[in-house]
Amino acid sequence: MFRRLIKASAIVIGVGLVAGCAVTPVKLGSAAIVGDQRISIATLGTEAANLSQAAKQYPSVVNLTPVQETQATLTWLIRYQVNEEVARQAGITVSAAQAEAALAAAYAEAVTSAEQQGLTNVTPTEILAASGIPPNTAAELGRYEAITTEFLKIANGGTAPTSTSAQAAAGDKLNQAECQAAKTLNIAVNPQFGRLDYSQIQVVSAPSPVTRPAGPKISASPIATAPAC
Repeated sequence: MFRRLIKASAIVIGVGLVAGCAVTPVKLGSAAIVGDQRISIATLGTEAANLSQAAKQYPSVVNLTPVQETQATLTWLIRYQVNEEVARQAGITVSAAQAEAALAAAYAEAVTSAEQQGLTNVTPTEILAASGIPPNTAAELGRYEAITTEFLKIANGGTAPTSTSAQAAAGDKLNQAECQAAKTLNIAVNPQFGRLDYSQIQVVSAPSPVTRPAGPKISASPIATAPAC
């Protein structure tokens, strides 16, 4: 199943959106800068609209707010580029066939998970929307999954890890590789859309510095504001 997810429904089990605070300068008109690549606000708007339209088809399943839809979309646009940098640094190349196969495998696992929770007739569009992924980026997601699969094989000595201990060890190596890739790319997120939590490669909300709800102060989940590697 998709290695990192935006928790949007019962179909998936993944990381949720958490709060943080940061102000990072970016070029005018940019939602984020990843390495030498610019994710424009226009591109983000188009992709977030695609996610929103898909989510509206499943109102009883997908429950992201408009802000979360935008942050989820930007998260995945950034993750795709970080994953490509992981592949570059590790010397990994994947074919279109490998990407298609990896995406099909991820869909199949997600369907099984959904059925175990009593959901039937789950479609690929529903799975992607429930994961906070714009469905029209399915091809990029296929590459993301294929690169991850190949990296885990390399980290495990050439074969896919199957035991719990082997999976954990390979996963740790992947986390380190993603951290190094993110560090190399020197990612900057427009504070209009939040900040980047490097521990999850996820765009999260920044709380207002002026006001907060009345009542006892609640500590936010710790956020890595820079690569810890």
